[in-house]
Amino acid sequence: MLSLKAYTLMVTSFGFPYSEDQKKTYRVIWSLFPPNLLSKGINILGDATDTPEAPGISWRERGKCPPDETDCVITMESIFMWLISTFFLWFILALYFDNIVPNSYGVRKSIFYFLKPSYWSGKGGNKVEEGSLCSCAGSIPLLDDVTPDDEDVLAEETTVKHQAANNDIDPNIAIQIRGLAKTYPGTRTIGCCKCSRSLPYHAVKGIWVNLAKNQLFCLLGPNGAGKSTTINCLTGITPVTGGDALIYGYSVGSSVGMSNIRRIIGVCPQFDILWDALSAQQHLHLFASVKGLPPSTIKSVAEKSLTEVKLTHASHIRAGSYSGGMKRRLSVAIALIGDPKVVFLDEPTTGMDPITRRHVWDIIEEAKKGRAIILTTHSMEEADILSDRIGIMAKGKLRCIGTSIRLKSKFGAGYVANVGFPVNTQGQSLDNNGSNEATTEPQAERVKQFFKYHLDVDPKEENKAFLTFIIPHEKEGLLANFFAELQDRENELGISDIQLGLTTLEEVFLNIAKQAELESSSAEGTLVALTISSGASIQIPKGARFVGIPGTVSSEHPRGLMVEVFWEQDDTGSLCISGHSPETPIPPNVQLPSADTSRPRGTSATVGFVIDSGLILNRQYEN
Repeated sequence: MLSLKAYTLMVTSFGFPYSEDQKKTYRVIWSLFPPNLLSKGINILGDATDTPEAPGISWRERGKCPPDETDCVITMESIFMWLISTFFLWFILALYFDNIVPNSYGVRKSIFYFLKPSYWSGKGGNKVEEGSLCSCAGSIPLLDDVTPDDEDVLAEETTVKHQAANNDIDPNIAIQIRGLAKTYPGTRTIGCCKCSRSLPYHAVKGIWVNLAKNQLFCLLGPNGAGKSTTINCLTGITPVTGGDALIYGYSVGSSVGMSNIRRIIGVCPQFDILWDALSAQQHLHLFASVKGLPPSTIKSVAEKSLTEVKLTHASHIRAGSYSGGMKRRLSVAIALIGDPKVVFLDEPTTGMDPITRRHVWDIIEEAKKGRAIILTTHSMEEADILSDRIGIMAKGKLRCIGTSIRLKSKFGAGYVANVGFPVNTQGQSLDNNGSNEATTEPQAERVKQFFKYHLDVDPKEENKAFLTFIIPHEKEGLLANFFAELQDRENELGISDIQLGLTTLEEVFLNIAKQAELESSSAEGTLVALTISSGASIQIPKGARFVGIPGTVSSEHPRGLMVEVFWEQDDTGSLCISGHSPETPIPPNVQLPSADTSRPRGTSATVGFVIDSGLILNRQYEN
């Protein structure tokens, strides 16, 4: 680009096309580019002042040709007029192309957006569009109106639909999401671009939820669940393709509504948007000015924000030299500056050390007063501590919603019982008489037998100091009498303490993710390999818990064998197999599939069949 500009300037200095032997059309086209006019004007001034005796060009004579120039087709006055005219021309074109050329998210306005009355009146739904200028977006398929499986999600959806239908306004609600959907349409590029076609992708599949003031709503989900897409739709980064959301009464589907929304929100995006050359103090001053804070208060507000996120010592250091945790703290401070009514925090504590993370949690907890906060995170501990309500998304759908205790009791594996034994200062277990671990193993065995006899559970974890048991929810009716008896026999069994609690939020998260993966695997046919104890490898649907093994029918096991598969998240947030139980006989209450389903067409691999978890757990409970 620079070489082309230098070439045109050089050509202009030699007189092209400002001479009588060149067509006027060439001069008009050449004059549309201001550097060419500037070059010609400098040449005219240079020729008029090249000697001490030269007359120069006065302001009065700006419209006249120099007396010694015989080939004069443009004057300084004409150059001035051209420069002023081209300034407005290129300014208008810059505004126009800034609106219609897609940004990094593919968002743009229609080519004829300026012809719409809503653009000039500031009223109505002047919506943005997506796609490149040389692509033809395919039609977006409509989402099926599927009733949620979870009763809490269904109740929330019913409430929001009723309020929307009756136009009820709840003063305690900051954000009302009404069937928000986001679909990236399939496109077929034509003409100047490479020809290709892509299928539509449903990133968010209709969410109905109310988010209250003075509360923190935590949105959880594995990678690709639709969390960040939902945040992007609510903050106007990405336009919605279905439904709507109201933030303090303003619609995210309207350009006018988004203009008002941006004045009352603060955003900490998933990836830091910082300038390496600016310091933390300069960042806060800049964003405080953008938020419209009075100039007299900007300095004190910035200093307070820097103190809260512990960046005072680095306030004058360029952000480009910050660590990842320091950049996240600065992004949190930017999101909270200007006292916004709604704050979006997309994984705000990523990269922070434990001490700083705890401090930022205190800041977020304090920030809940007087505003609504929407938080996304992969830290279950963070969600458990900060959230007033939690929603878990998977595959674009809201799978469950409620408080942390509600979700743990409903979707967790059950209760966690920790039984502790006395230890000495060297960490060795003691019996009731204070002697070392000679009698500890019999004590632990008696406790195991006690749990096995009354609740039919085995320890999930054990060492010299404690035993950990997972008690299913189905045993809840037995727990009162069971723990009363266990407490009465503490001395007899050598127990120092007994703790009972709900399973972790991580267990809930994994259960929801597994169920979503199982649904997706059934629809898409996604399989993963499982190597069982015999050494054989079978293909199983991703997320399946109990799987039957084809080809294991024998006289000893007339119904065949099955395994329980254990899952965990890998570094990318996807489910992967962490292990499996030994092979056990399939219970008689399980209906076996037909024999020809173990080898689907087009594959030679053996595919295990999914067994309903409820059938297995109910069978265990009955026994």
